[in-house]
Amino acid sequence: MRKRYGAAALAVTLGVLLGGCGVGKNENYSAGMEAVAALEYDNAIALFTAAREAGENERLISRGEGLAYMGKTMYAEAAQAFETALSYSDGRVNNMDYDINYYLATAYYKQGELNRAIDVYNAIIALRREEKDAYYLRGVMYAEQGNLDMAKADFDRLVSIDKNDYDKLINIYGVLDENGYKETGQQYLQTAMDAGTKGMTNYEKGRICYYLEDYENARTYLEKAREEGGYEAALFLGKTYEILGDLNYAISVYNSYLENEEPNARMLNQLGLCKMRAEDYAGALTAFQSAINIEDNGMMQTLKMNEIVAYERLGQYEEAASRMSSYLSSYPDDEAAKREYEFLKTR
Repeated sequence: MRKRYGAAALAVTLGVLLGGCGVGKNENYSAGMEAVAALEYDNAIALFTAAREAGENERLISRGEGLAYMGKTMYAEAAQAFETALSYSDGRVNNMDYDINYYLATAYYKQGELNRAIDVYNAIIALRREEKDAYYLRGVMYAEQGNLDMAKADFDRLVSIDKNDYDKLINIYGVLDENGYKETGQQYLQTAMDAGTKGMTNYEKGRICYYLEDYENARTYLEKAREEGGYEAALFLGKTYEILGDLNYAISVYNSYLENEEPNARMLNQLGLCKMRAEDYAGALTAFQSAINIEDNGMMQTLKMNEIVAYERLGQYEEAASRMSSYLSSYPDDEAAKREYEFLKTR
């Protein structure tokens, strides 16, 4: 139920993420990475220790330890592990170095050390002048610091590299909106629309209109996009009808998609949120739990929290408190959840 554009923006990688590099001679490391993917962070750290004792690749081990510590929200330890991984570089900068640096910057960010994160992005940009992710993430840092001019400079540079990357344009809008610069964010979207929509898909036009709060045009474009296929168009079409006040039709859009396509966690989550607005809390709970049951759904934290809220709205406070306890064991850095847990324990 919460949007965190800034935090979500930091989930950037260069494609060497949770795979088992070096399967065979790095067996413990590979098993450790599998444990990281399964959120079994303590087990992962034990496996990485075994990998080091077995003489496996030190650079991969340190990187894996960094990921495990990130999962445990031990960001200082994660940063140290990533720094150690970088120290094993042979001096020839490759994709692994960039991958580790992105994670290092995230660890700094999570500790509130935005300037150190910016330094990392500076170093990346110095070597890769066209590195869109680095410009974007450095812009995020500046926006969170309240430095709009520097944020705009990075976002403008990003747009100059690829003015047709509409996903990034919408991300820029989201970051600026979250940090109190909504009008500035909308200017990026309006400029894209004013430049001509001939090269845009109906989905891209509809989504941009949605964020420009031009909901009538958004509905028109998204209805066309839904006919062309893809869950994203149906998702935004439903959200548009929600804003226009037609919750029943929005629910029918979500259900229509789910009845004809494979289960989709994002669609089920939005269906649950819409049913919450319609005060159908039991229906919302069913939607959230159906999404939770989808393997590798990619949004488990959000779904778990929404499930807890649904139990609260149903008045099932004991169950909500029990689920919150489990939630906090997996996501211990959620301060808002900690406060809510204290409230639930009193009910």
